[in-house]
Amino acid sequence: MGKAAIAGVGYTAFTRNSGRTVLDLACEAASAALADAGMPAREVDGVGSFMVLNDSVTCNALATALALPGLRWVLDFQQGGQSPSHVVGQAAMAIENGLAESVIVFRALNGRSGVRVGSGQMPGGASQYRYPIGYDSYLMYIAMWARRYLHETGQGPEALANVAVAQRWFAERNERAVQRKPLDLESYYKLPWIADPFRAADCTAEVDGACAILVTSLERARDLRHPPAVVAAAAYRAGARPGLDIGDQMLYDDYTRNFTSLLSEELYRRAGISANDVQFAEIYDCFTSVVLMGLEGMGFCERGEAGAFIASGATAIDGRLPVNTHGGLLSEGYLHGMNTVAEAVLQMQGRGGNRQVPRHDCCVVTSGALCDGSAMVLLSDQAATS
Repeated sequence: MGKAAIAGVGYTAFTRNSGRTVLDLACEAASAALADAGMPAREVDGVGSFMVLNDSVTCNALATALALPGLRWVLDFQQGGQSPSHVVGQAAMAIENGLAESVIVFRALNGRSGVRVGSGQMPGGASQYRYPIGYDSYLMYIAMWARRYLHETGQGPEALANVAVAQRWFAERNERAVQRKPLDLESYYKLPWIADPFRAADCTAEVDGACAILVTSLERARDLRHPPAVVAAAAYRAGARPGLDIGDQMLYDDYTRNFTSLLSEELYRRAGISANDVQFAEIYDCFTSVVLMGLEGMGFCERGEAGAFIASGATAIDGRLPVNTHGGLLSEGYLHGMNTVAEAVLQMQGRGGNRQVPRHDCCVVTSGALCDGSAMVLLSDQAATS
């Protein structure tokens, strides 16, 4: 890889009740990404997206609404937060292999006023065994992994608290974030329990909204408005027996490590880097525990040390590895990780505003929480060609 880049990003406002159709939201975000890059819609010949519980619109629907002249490549992926890095990686490979010239990748949903993944039931082949015992929402699935992870690694609730507090600092400086109220450890521990070991600040903020990015060739991206964020590598992994449906992890071997521990070595090898080369990271964070697993799985700290790593200030804006510089899905809003990718691009391009990290030539993005997921490495043009 390395011959495709992300050239533009687009957002809608993140709200609790958009009062709009999902297609309308998707169109706004995609149009904003094109305008951000300075590319006319007529150059786009590919669209990629994903959805859960049919909460979004198809790629063909967006292409129709945008009046694209035609499509050479399309990918509608039926998964959730595992998807963003994977779909972007697939789009980059399509461009590098001549299957498309420029691709819009988007996520759009009314995730607060419409179908709510966080509290909705997940139908599937294993649901008949979960629902009778009350194990019936995504929150519960993650909570069980989180409790086991803390137990096995010898960490306490402060490890989760450290994540929420550190990321809220970034959210205070992000005008898109729906959670911007300052948060410290004292106020964290006063928040209500949601599902052990999670309090309110450990849980993602579900919103209505959309986010899109434009992927094109590195050569074309160099002619557009902003420095390219080069897609240097991408990887997707699922462990053995990942389940029959989104809520089924019953046969998975280890609830204390997620997909990041399976793909990190391969991802770094493909990009020609190591964990030590990464200057900032955008780690998927539907819940705080996922950040801890991601930091360890991607090799940024040793097993059981993620909470202390964050408490040390390593993930702050001036730390060794700034993490989730938009406030994460916890505070900016739950666009299932598409906005995590977009934030990485803004930082790579030096457009992070008052939360801009000082070093931004090499970034890792992860997508997903449990048995399966994806990740990618983004490099600056200079770093990719040096």
